[in-house]
Amino acid sequence: MRRRWIVLTVVAALVVAAAVVLVGRLLGGDRSRLAEALALAPSSAVRFSWTDWAGVREELGAELSASSSGTDVDDLLAEAFDRDLSSTTALDESAATLQEELGFSPATIDWELFTQGPDGAMVIMGLPDGFDLAGLRERLRAVGFSEPDDAAGVWRGGVDLLEGLGGPVTPELAALQVDEEAGLLVGSDDPAFLEQRADLARGHDDDGVSEVADAVGSALSAAVATGDQACSSLAMTDADPADRTRASELVEQAGGVHPLTGFAIAARAGGEVRVAMAFETEDQARADADSRSRLAAGPAPGQGGSFPERFTLGKGDVVASGRVLTMDLTPVEGSFVVSDLSHGPVLFATC
Repeated sequence: MRRRWIVLTVVAALVVAAAVVLVGRLLGGDRSRLAEALALAPSSAVRFSWTDWAGVREELGAELSASSSGTDVDDLLAEAFDRDLSSTTALDESAATLQEELGFSPATIDWELFTQGPDGAMVIMGLPDGFDLAGLRERLRAVGFSEPDDAAGVWRGGVDLLEGLGGPVTPELAALQVDEEAGLLVGSDDPAFLEQRADLARGHDDDGVSEVADAVGSALSAAVATGDQACSSLAMTDADPADRTRASELVEQAGGVHPLTGFAIAARAGGEVRVAMAFETEDQARADADSRSRLAAGPAPGQGGSFPERFTLGKGDVVASGRVLTMDLTPVEGSFVVSDLSHGPVLFATC
């Protein structure tokens, strides 16, 4: 009886443990990729460009591996471009060279987060289980990267080394860090900035950026910005005077808008695009759900034409929940909504 009791206790413990793991994965859900990756970004970053390469490959039905050719990878990028799923990557022009000479690329990495801010830029790449890290390190040695004394240290290459490779490679990969424990490969053009990566991480701060990341959910690609960044570079600030005047008139007619604390536009599986905007208060989010939906259904000064030429927006597709409003956009065939609306001036994202 005692042995049977012990067995039953162990089985019960295993079941509970399995349930905890399963619940953890389910609760991670949408946060397990974009939002969790944002927690790794430097706290000074103001713009974040996300590409879920595993999701993109699945969406496109692309079957690639470490043995795929550079041409195969370029074909993947071309197809992703046609589906408006590659505008957020920092690896597009580098992809073929990375695949053939360094042993990683959009064909093999799990996801990519490109961060930009006043302190520097960084490319954070998630590696899948079973990724050949020994092979990666051997490739880095072979092309001339200086190996760090510590396995988690920074491999120093430099722009001159990259220019000597067989094709173009973004300067953000001039220094690399292999974080085996976390399953990450991280690059920057500034080795000193990269060495401080862990200390500079945002963590899970509850701010406008994390709120909009949660709101867009599971994204194949996404452009995310702090409120200040969105209000300065995405809105109508850089439009010509005539467009700014027209924009002011349209905003007034729509009922006015409030400043953002975070902004995101994301391509989701199946072709849907979701926009999320965070505000200081719930009242502001509710008010802007009306005004910004009116703006998103009208002219697009600064970009030309109108928003309905780019996407459709139904009455039930704009929702305010807490301090965040979301818009679900259905792209018009042939339009590139994410790449078009992730750079300013964008009237409905104006502040």
